[in-house]
Amino acid sequence: MNKKTRQIALALMVALGLSAAAVPVGAQNVSSIRGADVSANELPAGSFKPVPDQPPIQRDYVQQPPLIPHKVEGYELTKNFNRCMDCHAWSRYKETGATKVSLTHFKDRDGGELSNISPRRYFCMQCHVPQTDAKPLVGNTFQRAEGLR
Repeated sequence: MNKKTRQIALALMVALGLSAAAVPVGAQNVSSIRGADVSANELPAGSFKPVPDQPPIQRDYVQQPPLIPHKVEGYELTKNFNRCMDCHAWSRYKETGATKVSLTHFKDRDGGELSNISPRRYFCMQCHVPQTDAKPLVGNTFQRAEGLR
């Protein structure tokens, strides 16, 4: 190789090395919806603290999942820990006075019974939502199902 070709090859290698070493700015501050740093190791499960509850909220239509009658802000709900089960697990619901998890949560997608909650039902807030006494943002003419009145 001649001198000019070596210089160009060296310059390309340096440029490639510098561009590979650059870290994207956005990747440094990624956090989950619950505010946890996604690159950090998961924290151990916290200690149990009962949440003040209100009576169960009536359902408005058949097959409606029960509504959550308490605040859930800051609840740890990860692949390794589900805070909801501190109160709603079959082994704890009597002690805490909470509604126990339905039998339907212990079935796989083929209807087979499981000894633990199905992965399809593990993340409670996919179906169950917390409620509050907030003023409606828009008008609503919804009526409860006839059989539930």
